Amino acid sequence: MDDDLGDLIHLADPPGTSGHVVSLRVLERVPGSDFLDCEFVVETGTINGSFPVGITSDDLDAWEEALDKLADSRLVSWLNSGRSVQLGIKPLRPGVIGVSIHDGPSSQVTVSLPLLPPAGWIEDHRARLENVRRVLAG
Repeated sequence: MDDDLGDLIHLADPPGTSGHVVSLRVLERVPGSDFLDCEFVVETGTINGSFPVGITSDDLDAWEEALDKLADSRLVSWLNSGRSVQLGIKPLRPGVIGVSIHDGPSSQVTVSLPLLPPAGWIEDHRARLENVRRVLAG
């Protein structure tokens, strides 16, 4: 992957639709720590924004639990400790999820948007999680 550490989360509408994208990019592993510098990125036709966030191995464990809930079509709230940006995902109808990013500790900005993730997106995110765990263990 060269210098690209990848995305832990990458949710995007299919080509030819709204073009909404929400991702959590891994920017760097903080040397000698159990900490990853990351950023949430939200892209729509009218909004482009990023929100810095730090991720720990405990956060990765919580993301794994969130993926299990999403596989059962349940609402999830991740990183909701109040110390960082919070991610919410809820099933809206078959094939459509609602995604929200709330920057409570800093700007108080909330962005909510519907997304049509591709089939197999949860399995894809489990693989992304394993890749990020390898980076953190690095």
